[in-house]
Amino acid sequence: MGAQSAQPQKRSVDVPDGFGVAVVWEDGKWRCTAMRRAALTSLSAAETELCEMRSAGAVFGILDIDDEFFVIVRPAPSGTRLLLSDATAALDYDIAAEVLEKLDADIQDEDLESADPFEEGDLRVLSDIGLPEAVLGVICDESDDLYADEQIGRIAREMGFADELAAVLDRLGR
Repeated sequence: MGAQSAQPQKRSVDVPDGFGVAVVWEDGKWRCTAMRRAALTSLSAAETELCEMRSAGAVFGILDIDDEFFVIVRPAPSGTRLLLSDATAALDYDIAAEVLEKLDADIQDEDLESADPFEEGDLRVLSDIGLPEAVLGVICDESDDLYADEQIGRIAREMGFADELAAVLDRLGR
């Protein structure tokens, strides 16, 4: 059993600052829409919201949690593919712990306490739609220099949906 089974009392139960954006590739163009606030605290809420988006193209969500870390959620018939930009965030955020649990990561809290930030999950999560594993790995490695929203902005620029993302963030007042 991993760190997820023990719920330290220091984990945040409040809705964190941040945003969730659903990204859809359809008819040769990107479309971005804001996700509900519940997606910031519940992986299952994020998955459900993304699954409800009927699209013939690729659908994924990017969650910015307190500008501390991000989560990429990509539902698929074979199971949701996930990437957590900083596994050590599971010490303080339930959604990060939920991601590690869903990934079946065998990481103990005591291991996270002494670790530098590291990503956990599928670095190939977006490789088939324009973001190579190596590039996403570099973006995740920049967590010391960039806030999560800046990392998400870099993902959007690399994939070609920066303008669509900026429009959603403007509407959200970010």
